[in-house]
Amino acid sequence: MVVTGWLFRQWYMFVVMDLNTRRIVHTGVTRFPTDEWTAQQLREATPRGEGPKYLIRDLDSKYATHFSTVAMGSGIQELKTPYRTPQANGVCERFMGSLRRECLDHILIHEGSHLERVVKESWHTSIRSNPIKELISRSPITMIRQDQSQPMDGSHRRRFLLNSIIVIPALHI
Repeated sequence: MVVTGWLFRQWYMFVVMDLNTRRIVHTGVTRFPTDEWTAQQLREATPRGEGPKYLIRDLDSKYATHFSTVAMGSGIQELKTPYRTPQANGVCERFMGSLRRECLDHILIHEGSHLERVVKESWHTSIRSNPIKELISRSPITMIRQDQSQPMDGSHRRRFLLNSIIVIPALHI
């Protein structure tokens, strides 16, 4: 997944997810993904050679010989999705869309470690249970946009607030 930071830098996010439980097993963030980097991420996601039986991945060049060697060494069979078919890995695509909509669309990313921390905190603490509280409590600067065109009855209030929050993270310089 590609995420653009507030200085318009692109960050590449590597996510390993268990399809049965929808649990994130491992995340990694870099500005320059390579075959060696993705292989190292797979090593970290499968400590002591304990890993899944299958790994579903796309045909990106970041998953080349080093990555395949680590997968084979861990006893993982790679299942490659066909070219331009995101529906072949629908669970992961749905997760990435949810992560983007529920978390990353509301936060300006400062750097790679900030992106990794936001993803881990938001998904592992169940941002779905109370996204507004999570977003506000994590950031020192929060602005809530006023929009009179939105209906404000009980059924629409939560959706309106979630779509109206802009969070600016603290800068660690």
